[in-house]
Amino acid sequence: QVQLIESGGGLLQAGGSLRLSCAASGGTVSSYAMGWFRQAPGKERDFVAAIRRSGGDTYYADSVKDRVTISRDTAKNTVYLQMNSLKPEDTAVYYCAAASTIDYGLGDLSVYDYWGQGTQVTVSS
Repeated sequence: QVQLIESGGGLLQAGGSLRLSCAASGGTVSSYAMGWFRQAPGKERDFVAAIRRSGGDTYYADSVKDRVTISRDTAKNTVYLQMNSLKPEDTAVYYCAAASTIDYGLGDLSVYDYWGQGTQVTVSS
C-alpha cells in the first residue's frame, strides 16, 4: 500500500511562488495516476491538477490554469505542484492523491485510493 507525504507548504504574500512535493513510499508514482486537491476551512475539497499514469497527460482546474504545473520525477519517486502568481483565494490545505486502477475522470475525488496528510498553504494580501 503506497504512502504519500506532502511537503513545501508555508506562508507567503500574494504574487509569490511555491513548489509542493509529494513523496511516495511502498509504491512507485509511475504506477498510479496522481492528483492534487485543496480544501479551505468550511469548504469542499476541490480538484487542482492531475497527471495520467500512461503518457503523462496533465489536467487542471479552470481556477488555476496557467498558474499551476503538475509534474512527475520517476527517479525521485515524487510528484510536484509548482504554483505561481498565488492569490489569497489559493489559501487551503493541499492534498496529494493516487489512483491505482483508474486512469480517467481524474477531477473526481472518488477515483483516488490513497491520500497524503496535507500541507498548509497560506497566501496573504
